[in-house]
Order: sequence, then C-alpha cells, then structure tokens
Amino acid sequence: MSDKEKLTSWETAGSQPLEDRALKGAAKLFGAELMPLVGIRGKVRRIAPTEQVHLNPRDFMEDFNYEMTDGSWTHLEFESKSIRAGTLRRFRAYEAVTSEQYGVDVTTCVICTSGVRKLKHSLVTGINTYRVKVIRMKDRDADRTIRKLERKQEKGRLKRSDLLEVLLTPLMSGQMPQQERITRGIRLLKSEREHAEREELAHMEAVLYTFAMKFLDDRQLREIKEEMDMTILGEMILRDGMEKGMKEGGARINRLNKVLINANRYDDLKRATEDSAFQEQLMKELFPEEP
Repeated sequence: MSDKEKLTSWETAGSQPLEDRALKGAAKLFGAELMPLVGIRGKVRRIAPTEQVHLNPRDFMEDFNYEMTDGSWTHLEFESKSIRAGTLRRFRAYEAVTSEQYGVDVTTCVICTSGVRKLKHSLVTGINTYRVKVIRMKDRDADRTIRKLERKQEKGRLKRSDLLEVLLTPLMSGQMPQQERITRGIRLLKSEREHAEREELAHMEAVLYTFAMKFLDDRQLREIKEEMDMTILGEMILRDGMEKGMKEGGARINRLNKVLINANRYDDLKRATEDSAFQEQLMKELFPEEP
C-alpha cells in the first residue's frame, strides 16, 4: 500500500470524504462570499449553531448554518455522493429540529461534487413535498475560471470571492488536469501574499492541499509538495521538519502535519511547529499504536 493510501485510509475511516472536509474549510473562511457565488440569494448576518440536540438521543451535526439578514436560516450541506431519498429525509430532520429549536424558517442548499447528472432534489412524504436547492459544482468550468482569475491578477489584486473560486476549481468540470488546476491555484494564492492575511492564506493553501491528497497520485503529490515549499503553509511545515524528511523522526512529523491539515486543525498545526511538547502530545493522541 502506498503512503497516500495508508494516509487516506487512516484519515477517512468513519469520517467525511476529503472533498467535503475541504469544502467545509472553504465555507468557514468564505461564508458570505460563498452564497452569491453559488447562486444563493440573501445576505449573511452571522454563522449560526450547527449542533442540534435531538432527544432520541442523537446529535444532529449539520455542515453549516447561516442566519440571513431577513431572519431566516440557510442550511448548507456538502455531498460528494448521489442525493437519495434517505439523504433528503436526513436533511428534512435537520430542518425540523432546527426550526423548532430556534423558531426560524430554514432552507437547505446542497453543494454537490458528484458527477451524477440527475440529482434528487425533492421528496414526497405524506401530503407534503420536501425540497432542497441543489448546486452542482460540475456545472462550472475550471479552465475558464482559472484563466479569468490569472488575467484579473495581472491587472491587480484578487478579491476574497476570487480566492474562493480558486479553491473550488478542483471540483469543477473542464479539460485541465487536476494537478495543473491545483498548481495554478497555488500560484494564484502565492501572488496574494502581500495583500491577504498570513493565517487566512495558510488556511486556503491547506484547502487546496486537501484536494491534492484526494485527487492526485503519489508522484503528482510529490510535485505539488515542491510547489508548496514557498507558500506560507509550506514554510510552516518545513520549519517543523519537512526538510528533515529523510532523517530519523522526519517521516512521523510529516505524517502528523498531513493529518492535522486534513482535519482542518490549523491552530494545532501552528502550535505544534513552535511547541515540541505539544507536538509529542499530538503524536501520542493520533498515533497511540506507535512507540
């Protein structure tokens, strides 16, 4: 089994697919910008609670909720598979519990990365018909988007909404290979170092790296790592042992960094690069089977 297969099997066991995790990372950074970009109307007032406690007992963990300026809530879900009747029943349950608990109207929007052409968006249940708004990333063209952003960057800095488009290109359709999309995306982010906040830019780079782990093979990943060397995220990792990858202990540190990036634990990643005791604590927590 390759290093990537070992990493992926460990990281995704019993958890969300990598592309869903990456999208959640992007949504956390770009909630207000994401809405108009994918065709959702209304303005975001704030991020709303996502953990609804149901007396079954069962915790309903939603991807994202946003309180809109008109008082309603927009519930955002990410799906990398087909949307089936069971999926819609789950979303309907989320809506019902949230609506009752907070006394608000809820609309569910599903951002789907699946290649399936026809996606189920409604469910007849008793005398009611339940509907969600489905947004297909495959309807967007990555080639056109990347070329547009590169031309725009030549004339000046990119907006936050532009940077969000960079992060979404691996999920779009188009003829451009995934490695090229991610490479050109990393270069677009690198060119914004003078304008974007350092920590926020590192988060964006981590989203692209998560997509790279999802879509690329081992050889392509090594080439992407070389491209990442001069990024803010790459500098953080290099400082913590990436340059020592061939030395004793370097491989374990590399593995730890990858797991933290994939789990969106960026604060822990940053602290681990500066605090060796905390780094060892994370090693014991994440790899208890190793001495």
